[in-house]
Amino acid sequence: MATETTTLPTDQKLIEARNLSQEFSMPNGKTLKVLEGVNLCVQKREVVALLGPSGCGKSTLLRILAGLIPPSKGEVLSHDQPLAGLNAGVSIVFQSFALFPWMTVAENIQTALKSRGFPAGEIEERAQKAIQMVGLAGFEETYPRELSGGMKQRVGIARALSVDPEILFMDEPFSHVDALTAESLRAEVIDIWAAHDKNPSSVLLVSHDIPEVVYMADRIVVLGTHPGHILKIIENKLPRPRDYRSPEFLKMVDQLHDVITGHEIPDAPEPVLAPNELAPAEALPDASPSIMVGVLEYLDAREGREDLFKIAAETDKEFGEVIKLVKALELLDFVDTPKRQVVLTPDGQRFVKATSQQRQVIWREQLLKLRIFKQVYDILAKHPRSKLDAEIVQEVIIFNLPSENYEKTFETFRQWARFGNLFAYDEDTGKIGFPRKRASRANRAKAKDEPQDPTKPEAAEPPPGGSAPPAA
Repeated sequence: MATETTTLPTDQKLIEARNLSQEFSMPNGKTLKVLEGVNLCVQKREVVALLGPSGCGKSTLLRILAGLIPPSKGEVLSHDQPLAGLNAGVSIVFQSFALFPWMTVAENIQTALKSRGFPAGEIEERAQKAIQMVGLAGFEETYPRELSGGMKQRVGIARALSVDPEILFMDEPFSHVDALTAESLRAEVIDIWAAHDKNPSSVLLVSHDIPEVVYMADRIVVLGTHPGHILKIIENKLPRPRDYRSPEFLKMVDQLHDVITGHEIPDAPEPVLAPNELAPAEALPDASPSIMVGVLEYLDAREGREDLFKIAAETDKEFGEVIKLVKALELLDFVDTPKRQVVLTPDGQRFVKATSQQRQVIWREQLLKLRIFKQVYDILAKHPRSKLDAEIVQEVIIFNLPSENYEKTFETFRQWARFGNLFAYDEDTGKIGFPRKRASRANRAKAKDEPQDPTKPEAAEPPPGGSAPPAA
């Protein structure tokens, strides 16, 4: 397990984690270990990136260092002193824009300043300065609904910078904007950080995008999972400004590809489970089922296997996006990933050869092997005519995945369940239940005294794993 020494001069350390571990209590009395044995220091005048797959604890580590949640074990130091409560020197830019829709750009920024207790005379001045810094001059009275995604994130960055933070924390800040906008925002953040006469002194970035961290970071901390731990810390000595197309840049991208895909770090062994025991809950990558199916069909057309890098190149998708799709397919046991290869499993081969209705049944079968889907299924199965409030499902997600964004996970849960016709969600009432079971075409034809068309399929089968729920 990689670690990091802490022999730097005290005046160079802004924030430090020592032997940090984080556990969360589960409803069944067990504990979920999210982080273990993390040692990390952020120094003055540097950009540090936390890179790793979903579920490795990147965002949890960020929140612990910000003082939003206390660690279960270990300690956090700010300027070599134990951190108690919120870290006053930190400001955070989140991946969701988190803007108040009823407030203007200026008001959204001023709210952050008011919450920090700045004098009334300073608030407008600081807000205006931050607005100009991120290129939003002239949009002060604009509402979020009138802004593009990139401009919304500029407001988020301006709000974070307005309080003059010593360290700027960024939690996947460019994941909700298009590629060109993200590239522009990265450059602007680096330009703001590079001004040595002002804050932020340092930046701590959470990302799953490899070119992004190579472009921005001086040090790249690669995290592993189950539980989250530091696999490797890579120094990035490429001179600034960095060129995405330079041979040196691409070489470092390839090096990180190899680390993440297991070329340098061997695959961890799978845990041994008792018969009928569900695996511990894993984060659901926010991957679209239709695109996941496209990847399976792509692999099927190439004799069931392909190199991960080649998939990214031939599908014209960012490597981070391909990693996310493959992770989702691996979670459903449709693919395996020996080193840099993506290989169809027997279940994956069965899926791609199946008809549309058969695919739906297979997808449901795989979903019910995942703890979150099975728990919701079991709750509904006790009262199959009932429906669950979305908040109850979100609580199941929070209990199982406390370090994840539950709203984002819930949206993925909905998409995957709808694709397999496992659950139905009513957006008007915000409730989830079993899909209404349609009458068979034979019965409908009989009721109408019409001949049955034998060329058309019957209604989809009910969810597997138990008796069919009655019609809602």
